[in-house]
Amino acid sequence: MRITEIRELAVRLEGDVANAVVNFSDHDVSLVCVVTDIIRNGKPVTGLAFNSIGRFAQGGILRDRMIPRMLAAPPDTLLDDNRSAFSPAKVLAAAMRNEKPGGHGDRAGAAAAIELAVWDLNAKLAGEPAYATIARAHGLVPMTDPVDVYAAGGYYYAAGKQKGLGDELRRYRDMGFNAFKMKIGGAPIAQDMRRIEEALEVVDGDGSRLAVDANGRFDYETAVAYGKAMTPYGLRWFEEIGDPLDFDLNRRAVEAVTSPVATGENLFSRVDTLNLLRFGGMRPGRDIFQMDAGLSYGLTEYAGMLALLEQHGFSRKQAYPHGGHLINLHIVVGLGLGGCEAYPGVFQPFGGYSPQCRLQNSAVRPSDAPGFGLEEKAELAPFIAKLLGD
Repeated sequence: MRITEIRELAVRLEGDVANAVVNFSDHDVSLVCVVTDIIRNGKPVTGLAFNSIGRFAQGGILRDRMIPRMLAAPPDTLLDDNRSAFSPAKVLAAAMRNEKPGGHGDRAGAAAAIELAVWDLNAKLAGEPAYATIARAHGLVPMTDPVDVYAAGGYYYAAGKQKGLGDELRRYRDMGFNAFKMKIGGAPIAQDMRRIEEALEVVDGDGSRLAVDANGRFDYETAVAYGKAMTPYGLRWFEEIGDPLDFDLNRRAVEAVTSPVATGENLFSRVDTLNLLRFGGMRPGRDIFQMDAGLSYGLTEYAGMLALLEQHGFSRKQAYPHGGHLINLHIVVGLGLGGCEAYPGVFQPFGGYSPQCRLQNSAVRPSDAPGFGLEEKAELAPFIAKLLGD
């Protein structure tokens, strides 16, 4: 049993949306396939994954460094102890051979794409959904109740691209969502407050069903001004207030604003997470951690981040992974996390879930398709076919 080939395809994200910092019109994502010598139904069994949403494709890192290392590794060194499946941890170690510690940038997403594809592969070899494989590997039982999910949107759209924020959120409500997240910080504060009030109309004024995301834009003074202005709304959380590595700013903001604080999507390692826990002022039972396996070397590293949370008195129910896609939905179910986000209206072909996922009242269940079920997502189908050479 061996890996024979690893392929990567850079897929452009659809749409022309922006948050307070980034315009996504030229962003792309690395779609990866791990091919094996195991033949079923006349075709090799393959694992599929991608490096999550919000960064760029990492084809150069994958092709020039990580894929050659993987293919050069003796096949037996990539198998688990029972030699019946591939070891994601050993695969990650092979991909990262000769890399120096630190510098957790784009290589974290490149490695994650390969490592997560191995989870998809192992689930397919076992003939089960990825959440079952993930749970068993971590000594857990998958969640049986539907997962809490919110629709992430509320971006700043190019002129003529969007009727209005309220119209966008109402479309998500019609899909089965009743909780939402929107962007702030890309407009003057008075305009953002009007946008928040427009969004609150969709949730009947219930601020606990609306979160806001500044995408790391604010300094302390701006964060406090926004926090004070938003206090009457009673919002669900205030996300990525300032630079994600300025833990002291996060701590001071936590002390100054009344709403829960969410952060972590731009932390790519256990050590970064440890520093957030030590110095970021995050509160057990209140604040939200949004680290994303697809940006953080994969599930092996992400599980280590969760272990750190629990060692420091936090609950894994405070983890809501960033990403808004099928892979993180399976991770949430398999690891028993608090919930996840969805991108039902943006970031296609990766954002959101397949029609086979059951969504009602902002709660969702993945399908029982083998692996992550990426093949069930119609928007991804042509790209998967191109990657596989079908």
